[in-house]
Amino acid sequence: MEHLVRVLQTDRSDSEIIGYALDTLYNVISNDLEEEEQEENSPKQVDDLGSQFTEIFIKQQENVTLLLTLVEEFDFHVRWPGVKLLTSLLKQQGPQVQQIILVSPMGVSRLMDLLADSREVIRNDGVLLLQQLTKSNAAIQKIVAFENAFERLLDIITEEGNSDGGIVVEDCLILLQNLLKNNNSNQNFFKEGSYIQRMKPWFEVGDDNCGWSAQKVTNLHLMLQLVRVLVSPTNPPGATSSCQKAMFHCGLLQQLCTILMATGVPADILTETINTVSEVIRGCQMNQDYFASVNAPSNPPRPAIVVLLMSMVNERQPFVLRCAVLYCFQCFLYKNQKGQGEIVSTLLPSTIDATGNSVSAGQLLCGGLFSTDSLSNWCAAVALAHALQENATLKEQLLRVQLATSIGNPPVSLLQQCTNILSQGDKIDRRGSKVQTRVGLLMLLCTWLSNCSIAVTHFLHNPANIPFLTGQIAENLGEEEQLVQGLCALLLGISIYYNDNSLENYRKEKLKQLIEKRIGRENFIEKLGFISKHELYSRAAQKPQPSFSSPDHMMFDHEFTKLVKELEGVISKAIYKSSEEDKKEEEVKKTLEQHDNIVTHYKKVIREQDQELEELKQQVNTLKSQNEQLQTTVTQQVSQIQQHKDQYNLLKVQLGKDNQHHNSHSDTVQMNGIQVEEVSKLKEELEEWKNKHELLQGQLREKDSLIEKLKPLQLETGTEQSSQTSKSSGLEHNNELQKELEMLRTQIQLQSAEISKLQAENQKLQVMNTSADPALGDSSATAAKNLELEGRLVQEVKELKSEVKALSEEKASLKQHLDSSNSTVAILQDEKSKLQQEVAESKKEQDDLLVLLADQDQKLSALKNKLKDLGVPVEDEDDIESGDQADEDEDGDEEEQD
Repeated sequence: MEHLVRVLQTDRSDSEIIGYALDTLYNVISNDLEEEEQEENSPKQVDDLGSQFTEIFIKQQENVTLLLTLVEEFDFHVRWPGVKLLTSLLKQQGPQVQQIILVSPMGVSRLMDLLADSREVIRNDGVLLLQQLTKSNAAIQKIVAFENAFERLLDIITEEGNSDGGIVVEDCLILLQNLLKNNNSNQNFFKEGSYIQRMKPWFEVGDDNCGWSAQKVTNLHLMLQLVRVLVSPTNPPGATSSCQKAMFHCGLLQQLCTILMATGVPADILTETINTVSEVIRGCQMNQDYFASVNAPSNPPRPAIVVLLMSMVNERQPFVLRCAVLYCFQCFLYKNQKGQGEIVSTLLPSTIDATGNSVSAGQLLCGGLFSTDSLSNWCAAVALAHALQENATLKEQLLRVQLATSIGNPPVSLLQQCTNILSQGDKIDRRGSKVQTRVGLLMLLCTWLSNCSIAVTHFLHNPANIPFLTGQIAENLGEEEQLVQGLCALLLGISIYYNDNSLENYRKEKLKQLIEKRIGRENFIEKLGFISKHELYSRAAQKPQPSFSSPDHMMFDHEFTKLVKELEGVISKAIYKSSEEDKKEEEVKKTLEQHDNIVTHYKKVIREQDQELEELKQQVNTLKSQNEQLQTTVTQQVSQIQQHKDQYNLLKVQLGKDNQHHNSHSDTVQMNGIQVEEVSKLKEELEEWKNKHELLQGQLREKDSLIEKLKPLQLETGTEQSSQTSKSSGLEHNNELQKELEMLRTQIQLQSAEISKLQAENQKLQVMNTSADPALGDSSATAAKNLELEGRLVQEVKELKSEVKALSEEKASLKQHLDSSNSTVAILQDEKSKLQQEVAESKKEQDDLLVLLADQDQKLSALKNKLKDLGVPVEDEDDIESGDQADEDEDGDEEEQD
């Protein structure tokens, strides 16, 4: 071996000899002999030899480190035998080799690269190597998981065809189980990495499920186990719950339920699927509600729960399958009060289907409870006990259930029927264990009566029950019957402990006296202890899933073991208590009840006060918000006031002794500041009207010039043709025109007078505006002197403090001035409205003038046409423009005189 190791160290460059050396070491250390070579006594000897050689090899840790470096080589003839040798070392001395690899730098990371090798032989052997490496070592499991193992393994499973793949898929699934089982960190990483969603395609099955290969069955079995690893009841509750929710949201639970209801699925896969669904829904309300809604594809469709219960109470079904169905039913009811209520409601008189077309869950349980098969009796009793687990209201409701035992006899309560079967014992011919039925019924009765005084009263009301229990406990029977005696003692103890003394003949004290006389306290306690000392009890207490090697071992339920632990000590104390202690205890209970009532009363008061407090808090919050808004507005106003004060102080400092003069000007500035815009508007309007007036005057001048030029022509024609009557009529018409012209001139004169008035008012406004301009000019000039005044400001700060009161008075006077200016503004606005009315009137008059001028134009054109008809030459307007110019000058002079 030393020589072989030396070859590995020195001949690194020769891959062929390195490969031979690794193969030789593998053959020396490995136990994988051919079948022909294996004899009956050889395995032990071979194991010893392999482990001895492994110890020699790993004694020098450098050898393992050297092997890790060789595994990094890409050469097939080096890498493959290196992987096989390392796997063999891990098989022989796993923990020691794991520790060496863990402490070597990048040891695990180097081995993870094997999964990425393109050569399938090396990749597959790399999976086997990692299987051995990750066994029972949480630290290496975490490193492998964080080296992206989940992603790579799931990719390989997908490439190989999921459940239809070969043995490579099986190896990957075993490695995944190694990484996830009992490793909360890796489970959380698997869930957070959304790898649960990638498990859904594994469980896609077709309609025809016949002829599955053995490898497919093995693969699906491992896949289902992997799901169970994530939702195992032994995991932390928070981690299990988050995985259950993720499985529902990604559709994995729905896929599992499809397999559950599919036809042709092999029995062992169906059993494992039922167990998997059980743990996926256990304690998760959302998943339990979904499972309750699943229907089997039958005609008519039946709920999946009913179909499963039919299998459970059918004695022809395999024992393992019946256990799986019972576990599924228990998980469905675990912390599911809604589901418990639905199951119990199917037994109540008001909800039983009178037609009998559909079989309910409750009817199946009752049928199993009273069948002649002891296994069905036990399963039905345990299932019904789970429907009552930690639910006092349902225990009381189940007392209402009445059973018709035979035709003609009155109905019997379910509780009475259970005790009747229990008392008959071996008289009924049953298939299976004789003890099993009685143990199941006693577990049901103990669960039913615990923490329910009304049920205890109903039980004690039957006079045959207590004598039967005391008779069973007092007898000296064989080992098989000792378990029944212990359960009878527990049931009697529950009847004492939860007794409310409502029945005079069966008060606590009388029952204790009965035990003392017929059984003896020590004997009673000894019989009670038979339960927890039993081997099958300790097995059942380990995990929730009912797993029994044979039907005869099916005695205890996991949840019932918890109840026994809770009640055993309490009942022992209750038996030894005297009547005085019981009275004291009852008094304490009464005081506690009173105390509870007081507490509940105060709780109500506190709730009401809490509501009032909440309302008051809301009011306070609203008031606070309002207060904050008001404060913000106040601060804004204060800042504005401060700005005004600062401006005022600045003006005060700047103007100094000329304060009065400044005040008078500031009034006019304030007043004009308001009026400037209005005055400018009025100016613009007056300018427009002036322009329009000038245009009208120009048009009138043109018409006058035309008329003046036409006059001499008319006179000439009048002298030449005085004889003609038509000429005289033309002169008359001309006189009429002259009259009309005179009237027009008078109107124009009136209009010009109005315009002159408007001009005068406009001049007044301009004068007022110009009076404001010097003040504005002064303010601009004072602004230039700010720099000089800053020095004076520093000196006069102290003086200004003394002048604050005076300034406040001046502020009041300023307010008065402001009010007066506002009144003047109102007066000016009235004047403005009057002016606007006058302007509107003048506009109307000018419109009338335009109409008259248009009529005049028509008349003039008519006169010209007549003159042309008369043969008088008439000049056009273009020819007489020079003449019109002189007339315009004369008209202008006349208007100025006016």
